[in-house]
Amino acid sequence: MKIQAYLLSFTSEVELNFVNYNLKKVLIILVVLALPLISINIEQKSARGAWFNEPFVFAAQSVQNLFFGLSQGVRTTTSHYINILNIKSKNIQLQKENDELKTRLGRFTENTNELERLRTLLDFQKNTKMELIPAQVIGRNLVTDHNTITINKGLSHGLRSGQAVLTVSGAVGYVFKPSSKSAHVMLITDRYSVIDALIQKNRAHGLIEGKTKDTCVLQYVEHTEDIKDGDLIVTGGLDNIFPKGFPLGVIANIERRTNSASLNIEVKPVVDANKVEEVFVVKSNGSENFLNETESNDKTSKNE
Repeated sequence: MKIQAYLLSFTSEVELNFVNYNLKKVLIILVVLALPLISINIEQKSARGAWFNEPFVFAAQSVQNLFFGLSQGVRTTTSHYINILNIKSKNIQLQKENDELKTRLGRFTENTNELERLRTLLDFQKNTKMELIPAQVIGRNLVTDHNTITINKGLSHGLRSGQAVLTVSGAVGYVFKPSSKSAHVMLITDRYSVIDALIQKNRAHGLIEGKTKDTCVLQYVEHTEDIKDGDLIVTGGLDNIFPKGFPLGVIANIERRTNSASLNIEVKPVVDANKVEEVFVVKSNGSENFLNETESNDKTSKNE
């Protein structure tokens, strides 16, 4: 019985040891197999980071994106502002250059006009029989109660009272109160001015007298004369001051008065004295007759 009990005890101990041994072997095998998996998992977690770090990473990235957007906007706005400043600066420069070019163009135009004006005066002086003294206008209406201009030539240049003053276009007036270096010219619109005149198309005589600063009147023309608005009035030449047939004005209005034997004719001067810059003083008219020249031109036109 003791032997049997001993054998049973030994057998149980051997089985228990075998089981314990097998369990250890299994555990060792499981640990060996699990180590690579644990290592891979640890590497993935370390690469991915801990879960509690993700909110901070997200917040940091959001702030970073915000600052990037702000900085990008500031850079863009600054770039636009700088471009606007550059455009404004260039615009100011271009405006300055444009003003300078306008000034140069104005001077060039003025010089061209003056050159053309002087060429016309020179041609007129060269092609006329009259002895002329050129002068420049230096003042206007400087004599009380008279409609006058002042020129830069006087007694020392050969001027004397009563000499005719004209331009290429027509009569202006005559010398009034000359001094040594200058002279006043009474305009044909002055109320004291009287010039022998005639109507070019029918040779009807009359007298041009000043009325206002812009108009004259032609007196002593009979009712029977065939005249109309726009007819040219020229110098008659009887006063031996102006050359005969030189333009004075054009008829602006005709008043036919029943109680008068003559017409009251309003005349507008062909020369605007307010715009005159250069004039000629007639030292000698040389018996110049512009009516003959007009008649020749009329005959030529009819023949054509």
